[in-house]
Amino acid sequence: MGILYSEPICQAAYQNDLGQVWRWVREDGNYINIQDSFNGDTPLICACRRGHMRIVSFLLRRNADVNLKNQKQRTCLHYAVKKRFTFFDYLLIILLMPVLLIGYFLMVSKTKQNEALVRKLLNAGVEVNATDCHGETSLDIAQRLKFSQIELMLRKAS
Repeated sequence: MGILYSEPICQAAYQNDLGQVWRWVREDGNYINIQDSFNGDTPLICACRRGHMRIVSFLLRRNADVNLKNQKQRTCLHYAVKKRFTFFDYLLIILLMPVLLIGYFLMVSKTKQNEALVRKLLNAGVEVNATDCHGETSLDIAQRLKFSQIELMLRKAS
């Protein structure tokens, strides 16, 4: 299921509905950086939570603020680094368990998606050293999850 947002553009970004996101932005350009009343997520944070690269690209082209923080004091980069597998990713791995190699390649593919998302946010000028409410930076998350390539990218950018 996932998260429910009070702001329709946030819900559309989370659900990868580029058409709806585009309609909201066309109606009012201020929707780009609107923050959801439940947890303060912006459309960019919502898209980064799920790794929706097309929506992230769309929002960045329209100057979405990459450094806005939600109520947990996290930016979109925090979510881009730790974007998790979806239920369907896990289901696919379980169904393909006899073919472990395919599961491995799926995991590598997901990590590459995270790297591309992080690279896009870094190019847009996201604050690399921003901390969340626990004092954790995106680099801390990458280290904890042992994402060495993302860790290297963040170290170079900081």
